[in-house]
Amino acid sequence: MRTVLLASTILLSAGSAFAQTTPQQTPSNILTPERVFSSPSLNGPVAKGVSLSPDGQLVAFLRSREDNVDVQDLWAAPTGEGEAYKLIDARALVPDAGELSEAEKARRERMRISARGVVDYSWDQQGRYILAPLEGDIFLASRADGKVRRLTETAADEIDAKVSPKGSYVSWVRDQNLVIYDLATGKETPITDDGAGLITWATAEFIAQEEMDRDTGYWWSPDERYIALTRVDESPVDIVPRFEITGAGATMVEQRYPRAGRPNALVELYVRNQQTGARVKVDLGSNTDIYLARVDWADDGKTLYVQRHSRDQKTLDLLSVDPATGASRVILSQKAQAWVDLNNDFHVLPDGRFIWSNEDSGWRHLYLYDRNGRQLRAITRGAYPVKHLDGVNEKTGEVYFTASMRDGKELPIEQQMFRVSLNRTVDPVAVTPAGGWWNVSVNGPATAYVGNYSDPKTPPQSALYRIDGTRIRWIEENKLDADHAFAPYVSRLQAPQFGTMQSHGETLVWRMTTPPGFDPSKKYPVVMQVYGGPGTGAGVQKSWQPLTNQLLTEAGYIVFRVDNRGEGDRSQAFETSIYRRLGIPAVEDQALAAQWLKTLPYVDADHIAMMGWSFGGFLSLLAVTEPEAGLASALAGAAPTEWSLYDTHYTERYMSTPQDNPEGYAATDVLPRLDDLTGRLLILHGMADDNVIFGNATRVIDALQAKSMPFEMMLYPGQRHGVRGEPRQLQQWRTYLDFLDRTIGKRAEPAD
Repeated sequence: MRTVLLASTILLSAGSAFAQTTPQQTPSNILTPERVFSSPSLNGPVAKGVSLSPDGQLVAFLRSREDNVDVQDLWAAPTGEGEAYKLIDARALVPDAGELSEAEKARRERMRISARGVVDYSWDQQGRYILAPLEGDIFLASRADGKVRRLTETAADEIDAKVSPKGSYVSWVRDQNLVIYDLATGKETPITDDGAGLITWATAEFIAQEEMDRDTGYWWSPDERYIALTRVDESPVDIVPRFEITGAGATMVEQRYPRAGRPNALVELYVRNQQTGARVKVDLGSNTDIYLARVDWADDGKTLYVQRHSRDQKTLDLLSVDPATGASRVILSQKAQAWVDLNNDFHVLPDGRFIWSNEDSGWRHLYLYDRNGRQLRAITRGAYPVKHLDGVNEKTGEVYFTASMRDGKELPIEQQMFRVSLNRTVDPVAVTPAGGWWNVSVNGPATAYVGNYSDPKTPPQSALYRIDGTRIRWIEENKLDADHAFAPYVSRLQAPQFGTMQSHGETLVWRMTTPPGFDPSKKYPVVMQVYGGPGTGAGVQKSWQPLTNQLLTEAGYIVFRVDNRGEGDRSQAFETSIYRRLGIPAVEDQALAAQWLKTLPYVDADHIAMMGWSFGGFLSLLAVTEPEAGLASALAGAAPTEWSLYDTHYTERYMSTPQDNPEGYAATDVLPRLDDLTGRLLILHGMADDNVIFGNATRVIDALQAKSMPFEMMLYPGQRHGVRGEPRQLQQWRTYLDFLDRTIGKRAEPAD
């Protein structure tokens, strides 16, 4: 379950009337929903998907159009002098975007891509070409002459397009088969031809995309000699019939959905020799009920590395595969009593040694191994987790990684990049400054990086840096000056406070933002924002906050968030405290936070609400039925309400199967808790949701009606797990603010 931010909505009411209000005149320095959900974006010009060309001469990035933030173009800027320029103009090339195929819609939903236009791109290893899928077709930009070449114009969508490492070919998946396009001759060659129905080649299956952070199903070898590709057979997966309801009507979809405890798709891995056309099957072992987690090539293309995850996720094996024969051997296994997390930290060195991370110490750290999987030394150590390996400079022996840490101890609210040595275990040295939140993308030889930074007073900035941290040039400075789109509202931007509280021996971090003109002698209602789910990054960050937070503070609410146990990148103990009881520790921590809020002299203890989406919606339902929390209202969006209805890889990781853990599944079912509802409830759900199936909502709706309990409901015709578009987002926040105003009130009252 990947994190989904609170999405837009279309309102349908049940249990209470909704009066459409006309927006009243608002002072020009007060942020309004109408301005937040219009173009240009108040966040300023934010560069997305920034990457450095392999030759280090050009930076490419995606930028939203000023006239429509939902459409992106591809931009480029020289690493030296010179202005950024538009490389691919999405609407100039494809004026009429049209409808995407169902396969591409589903894939984008899994990847949480809501924009149109250019949403992805890739380089060849020489940096001669940039490949950009655009509205279902493929375009290739040439560095030499700046021309953009259209490679396809078909009725079918070409998905997951890649330019081969040496720039000889372009590949894509069309109609469930892999196709290779020779750039020199313009000839297409189907690599597979039997993909149809329940058989799909070279495409990540639903579980891999949604839960495993694997969005592709094929991998070129660096020398272009081989292609490793998956074959997915969905025939064992249960059909879960669902209505896909839109504003124009309803369609019955017989979706193959692998629910907890039920069969998964069969996934096989093959290697095709591009020179001979021969294809061999990789030996993944006799047990077919496994997950194909990761696939990587050695630099010389002579070894294929495969990560195999057991169905119970307690074992993660690293296989070394001979691509010529498909023969494999296990060279390393990670094991855990609860589960082994997947990561993207695997890095093979030219001499055959490799870097990989594990949590054997109780914290995720990087280790160096020889080619046979024998651990040589720890690369990092300390009471903090490594979040991900960013790069390795093989000439200098320096290793770069991201962590939330200071002085060797975790600091969850900040994030930086650090440097250590490949050759000996030393204390990390910070490369990026402290005080905010950094995300970095390091180039191949680890001589430079693109740094993305923000803090509560600094909107997202992007720049190119030398590996020592020296800034080479801005990509998007996005300076919050008088000309910035947000400038009229900056005077009322409230800096959040950060703090900690203790729960069951663990330290929880929290963030609180008070309304403009906050008076501690008065009492204020509180909105508790929540996600709370495991397997995601921290929610409490010293970063630029969503503009919707300011909508809430402008409406008179204190906005509060706490990261409960299981949430964020923390220690193994912090994460696994939720094992077999998903949601229970989280609601205990949220209830503890609500009790603490009620002790504050400026909090109106009878007017606290919680709002969340996806896992956050589930947690909002648990909290509003938890007497210890005593919430006045809750907004629960797209909530899983009984874990046996959710998918295998996510649910079984934390809960085991329903057959093995019936008590745990029963304890986290929302229905038996409804009699303890402490406040007003708003249920939200997409009527075409193919992730958290709509049945999760209808079972709660039915139970509430059977109990004659009033509630409110908003359903979103045609929308999936995330609801898209500025008009619907505006409708959502008008609705949210109206519901909060009616249930917890927005006007501060004098304190006792």
